[in-house]
Amino acid sequence: MFDLQEELKKLPAKPGVYLMHDKKDAIIYIGKAISLKNRVRQYFQKRKRTPKIDKMISQIDHFEYIITDSEVEALVLENNLIKEHRPKYNTMLKDDKTYPFIKATISEEYPRLIYSRIQKRDKCKYFGPYTSAGAARDTLELVRKLYQIRTCNRVLPRDTGKERPCLNYHIKQCQAPCQGYISPEEYQHNFKQAMKLLEGDVGEVLQMLQEKMERASAELAFEEAAGYRDLMDSVKKISVRQKVNDFGGVDQDIIAMAQTDREAVIQVFFVREGRLIGRDHFHLDGVEDETPGDILQSFVKQFYAGTPFIPKELMLEYEITDAELIGQWLTERRGSKVSLLIPQRGRKERLVELAHKNAELVLSQDVEKIRREEERTTGAMREISDWLGLPEVQRVESYDISNISGFHSVGSMIVFEQGKPKRSDYRKFRIKTVQGADDYASMAEMLGRRFRHGLQEQQKILEGEQEGQTGRFDRFPDLIMMDGGIGQVHVAEAVLRELGINIPVCGMVKDDKHRTRGLFFREQELPIKVNSEGFHLMTRIQDEVHRFAIEYHRSLRSKGQVRSILDEIAGIGEKRRKQLMKCFPSMDAIKEASVEELAAVESMNERAAKSVYQFFHGTENHSE
Repeated sequence: MFDLQEELKKLPAKPGVYLMHDKKDAIIYIGKAISLKNRVRQYFQKRKRTPKIDKMISQIDHFEYIITDSEVEALVLENNLIKEHRPKYNTMLKDDKTYPFIKATISEEYPRLIYSRIQKRDKCKYFGPYTSAGAARDTLELVRKLYQIRTCNRVLPRDTGKERPCLNYHIKQCQAPCQGYISPEEYQHNFKQAMKLLEGDVGEVLQMLQEKMERASAELAFEEAAGYRDLMDSVKKISVRQKVNDFGGVDQDIIAMAQTDREAVIQVFFVREGRLIGRDHFHLDGVEDETPGDILQSFVKQFYAGTPFIPKELMLEYEITDAELIGQWLTERRGSKVSLLIPQRGRKERLVELAHKNAELVLSQDVEKIRREEERTTGAMREISDWLGLPEVQRVESYDISNISGFHSVGSMIVFEQGKPKRSDYRKFRIKTVQGADDYASMAEMLGRRFRHGLQEQQKILEGEQEGQTGRFDRFPDLIMMDGGIGQVHVAEAVLRELGINIPVCGMVKDDKHRTRGLFFREQELPIKVNSEGFHLMTRIQDEVHRFAIEYHRSLRSKGQVRSILDEIAGIGEKRRKQLMKCFPSMDAIKEASVEELAAVESMNERAAKSVYQFFHGTENHSE
C-alpha cells in the first residue's frame, strides 16, 4: 500500500526524475528536479496553483523517482521518458520530425555522397540539415550527375576490377573508379568541386556549364546543349534555395511561437553558415495554463533531444527558466559552445518577430482543422462516454474473430486512445482450444488469454520483476466495445467476472442490413444519433477491428496455413472435399445435410458420409 506522507519523507535531496501515476498505474506526468525532496513535496503542499496542476494532483495515486548524478543527466532522462510514455499532463511536441543530410565520406580514397537522416561524430562531413527531403535528394542527384560521383558501396581500391562497371558508367554518370578508369587525384579534384557546390558556391559551375552548352550548340549537338541548359536550371534552383543572407556565417535556429488556450505552434527558421535554408513549424498540446516561456522550454528540450544537428545559437522569443542548464546540455551534445539568446533590438529581434508572425499565421489556419480533429477523436470519445453514463473514457479495446468455414479461427484486438488508433498495442491471437466455427467460445478464449496475461504482467510489475518496463497486456481499457451485440457482450462480461476484473462492456448492435443502430449496455439498447461524431468513431472502430482480423487471417492463408474445415474430417481428402463444395452451395448446407444426401455425392460412400455428419453433429445418426 502506497503511503503518500511516508514516501514523501523518504525522498532524497538529490537530482533526478519523478513519475506521477494515477490509480490505473498510468504515468500522467514526468518532471526533473535538482532536489527531488524539495520539488516533489511542493505538489502536495497547500499553495496557489494553476487549474491544470490542481487537476493533475487530484489524479495522483502514487509516484516513483530515479536518482541521477547531475541535473543535466536528469534533463536527458526526463526527455527520454516523456518521449516513451507521452504523459497526459506534460506539454507534448506532437510532430516527431527528422531532417535529412548529405553525407560526404571524405576519409575514403574515392569518397561518396550519401543521403542520410542521421548525423554521427565520424570522419565524414555533413551538409544540411535540409528541411525538405525532396530538396536533399534533388541536390544529391544533381551533384552526382555534374561531377560523376560514384554511388556504389564497393570498398576501393580493394575491390578494383572484381566486378563489371555498373549502369551509371554506361550512361556517363560515373567514371568507374571501380575499374581504375580514373585516378584517385582526378576523382578527388571532381569531388572537391562537388563539395564547393554543396557549400553554395555556384558561380564556377554555372560558368563551366555555360561554356559547355555554347560549345555543344556551336557543334550542332543541340540535345547535348539542352542537357547542359537543364543542369544550369537545376543549379540555379539550388542557388535560390541556399540564398545568402547577412547572418554572419553562423549556424542559428530562430524560434518563436503563437498559442491559444489549448494549442501552440512553434515556428523555426533554420540558418546554416549564414544561409537561410528553410523553415518549419511544430504543434504542441497540453499547454493549458502554461506560460509562453514554459511552452518554449518544453519545445527546446524535446526537439533538440531528437534532432542530430545542434546549431551554435538559439534565438528565442521568450526567456526560459532552465536556459543555463539547457545551454550546458546542448554544448555537450554539439561539442562546442551553444548560446541561448533573447534578442531585444536590431536585425535579430526583427527575425524573431518574423518567425512569430509566421507562427500566428499557421495557428490561425490550423485552428479550424484542430477543432475538427478534436471533435472526431476526443470529442467523439466524450460523446460515447456520455451515452453510457461513464466517466472519462480514454482507452477503448475491441475484438473480432475471423475464420473460413470454421477452420483455424484467429482473433484480433485493436486499441483506440483519445479517439485514435494506437497500432503499437494491437495484438493477434491464434485460437487454440476451439474446434469449428464457434465465435462465442473463440471470443471467450481470446479474452481470457488477453486479461490473464495482463493480470500476470501487472503482478510482476508490483513485485518489481518488470521494473521500469511495460508488458504486452498490462494496460487495461476504460471500455470494451464488442462487435456483435448482446451475445458477445455476455461472453466478455462472463470472462471478466471470472477473473475478478471490473471493466464496462458495451455491444455495437446492428440492424438487419448489418448497419450499426445502437449500443447495448447494462442489459438495454441505447439509441444513438447516426450523424454524430460518436457514431462515426464507432464505425471506425468496427471497420478497423474487422480489417485487422481479416488481414491476419489472409496472411495465414497466404502461407498455406489455413484450409477448409472439411480437411479435419477423417476420410475426407482433397477429392471428396472438392466434390462436397461443388454439390452444396455453402458450408451450412453441408452441416445440415443428412447421411443419405452426403452419400449421394460423387466419390462419397456411406462411411465417409457418416464421418462428415458426426463431425458436425457430434453424435451417431439415429434416423437410420
